[in-house]
Amino acid sequence: MRSTLTNNVNRDIQSVTTFRRDTAGIIKRMKRTGRPLVLTVNGRAEAVVMDATAYRMLVDQVDGVEGVRRGLVEARKGLGRPVDEVFDDIEKSSTVRRA
Repeated sequence: MRSTLTNNVNRDIQSVTTFRRDTAGIIKRMKRTGRPLVLTVNGRAEAVVMDATAYRMLVDQVDGVEGVRRGLVEARKGLGRPVDEVFDDIEKSSTVRRA
């Protein structure tokens, strides 16, 4: 599946002036494509605008990566428990049984 955050350079980079002139149309296009828009000032990228759904997806991905990173740090420090022990505790506290 292709990431919705991949930019199409020709359409996904606009000047702030263009954004001001057609804010509603540009936001409608962002909602339809799911892609963010890079805003430029004097030809230089200055800001990125994205619709709320794309932003939420990005935040969820960052949260997931951060959780994995924390887990790896803890594992390197010898923290945590063996997976079988965790599953045993889950089985004891619920009706879920391993196959």
